[in-house]
Amino acid sequence: MSHNTPLSPRPLHHLSDVQRRVLTTRQLREHGVTASVAAERCRAGGPWQQLLPGVHLLHPGPATSEERLLAALLYTASRGQGADGSAPGGGEPGGEAMITGLAALALRHFSSAPPLASLDHIDVLVPRTRRLRATGFVRFVRAGTLPAPQYLAGVPTVPVARALADAVARLTDAVLVRRLLTESVRHGHCEAAAVVAELNSARLLSRPHVVDAVDALLAEGRAIAEGRLYDMVRGHHLPEPLWNVELRLPGGPALGGVDAYWREQAVAVEIDARAPRQDEEVWRGGFGRKREHLERLGITVVRVTPKKLRESPEEQAAVVRTALIAAADREPASYVVVLPR
Repeated sequence: MSHNTPLSPRPLHHLSDVQRRVLTTRQLREHGVTASVAAERCRAGGPWQQLLPGVHLLHPGPATSEERLLAALLYTASRGQGADGSAPGGGEPGGEAMITGLAALALRHFSSAPPLASLDHIDVLVPRTRRLRATGFVRFVRAGTLPAPQYLAGVPTVPVARALADAVARLTDAVLVRRLLTESVRHGHCEAAAVVAELNSARLLSRPHVVDAVDALLAEGRAIAEGRLYDMVRGHHLPEPLWNVELRLPGGPALGGVDAYWREQAVAVEIDARAPRQDEEVWRGGFGRKREHLERLGITVVRVTPKKLRESPEEQAAVVRTALIAAADREPASYVVVLPR
């Protein structure tokens, strides 16, 4: 093991090179380097340095962002080693641990997130049962159930919605929170509903600046879903509907608004872009009553979600097309007044 490890920083896709520059005390011992030799090389002015307890950087000078990420995962694993020195979670550098918070968003190239190099702390998600204490630049976030990791250039990372919730939990900058949330939807990282569900689970929706950001997020999500609905209709050559209208009985009360309505076939499409913080039973009850009322009048209601419009537009177009074709076999619908919404 040479102490003349290359100093040039490497991009994340060269993680194997990074792993040769950041090693634990146990890994060094496996290469024949005793703890006393490692300590000697990590003295002031020496060729190595100790990034975290039991984790060594095999070159002088500042650690790169990639080296800090690996060091955080190695430290997390080393704190949970068993009697045989093995880390939990098999052969992964961090065991069960994964990167979350702003570091995870930076790994996904969020323009609103600070770059990795500027972060004072790296947040690591671990099981609630792990007894770990924050040290140096590593902080821990605990969870009863861990999500399935998503690997970015070999780094285990939480899904975007979870990373956002863990980041927002530590942020007080209302502008930054709003930018992060809206960017997650605008750039297709995830759906608004998934983000709000994670914020709700983390009990963050009582914070005024988070509520304001969620309102902007949902508005952004609905606008994107409406755009996908337009693309679905036109891209799959469906008849052009009346867009974003309100239905009323002649001289009677409003029946509710729909996102698309085919008057001749009496088929309506409604985007379900509600906030998950709304009571599920209350919302479903209201939607159910509205749908039953419309269908009693002979109007077929097709419900789509932003996620389905993004992931399976062909299937959603087929559902709408089937409803339009089936209209020929139904009794004529009651006359309703159609107004712009």
